[in-house]
Amino acid sequence: MIVHEWLFLTIAPCDAAEPWQLGFQDAATPMMQGITDLHHDIFFFLILILVFVLWMLVRALWHFDYKKHPIPQRIVHGTTIEILRTILPSIILMFIAIPSFALLYSMDEVVVDPAITIKAIGHQWYRTYEYSDYNSSDEQSLTFDSYMITEDDLELGQSRLLEVDNRVVLPANTHLRMIVTSADVPHSWAVPSSGVKCHAVPGRSNQTSISVQREGVYYGQCSRFCGTNHASMPIVVEAVSMKDYGSWVQNFE
Repeated sequence: MIVHEWLFLTIAPCDAAEPWQLGFQDAATPMMQGITDLHHDIFFFLILILVFVLWMLVRALWHFDYKKHPIPQRIVHGTTIEILRTILPSIILMFIAIPSFALLYSMDEVVVDPAITIKAIGHQWYRTYEYSDYNSSDEQSLTFDSYMITEDDLELGQSRLLEVDNRVVLPANTHLRMIVTSADVPHSWAVPSSGVKCHAVPGRSNQTSISVQREGVYYGQCSRFCGTNHASMPIVVEAVSMKDYGSWVQNFE
């Protein structure tokens, strides 16, 4: 198994980064699925362009060798080829731009009436999460801090630098709103499987939408350098059923 991973590199769907992984993490939201599909579509065009350019280069080197043509031809203009090399890239860019703009606007769209609102506050070097939909006052809101579990306290099966003591629990198949801010320096709330990356800026609240389509545990990290322990700010999102989520809220309160 180790030899297989070293020779062929690991290409497997997962919800956390794996050694020698080449592909994306398994998509957990429609947004991330759209990002993955767009990447594959653009990569298809890149392969076609690469093959065509290599074919032109090899053909030029083969047919226009100095031994075959010691006296080079003087060609100043080629109207047909100039028109083609202008129109074809424009058409390719249009095929790329239309789905990319649709995805971009959908990523920027915020849910008007979310079922749950979660506020993530970045600190040096931990996070505070607030579920303020269940109580009438801020003093009684569902709030907890999330610290990274140190290497000495890890249990069997837990990932180094990725596991926390308190996970973000949310229901699957539900539209959520994430409000992200910071209490000290700039941070970032990024979970690759969900396709979400939102900057946490002191004195400002940014928001993004998320809708996890399947139950599971998803890992992320702070993607902005925030100081000495920048690597000690992981994010763990656990998506559960609505019934289990209700039980978690009742037990927490």
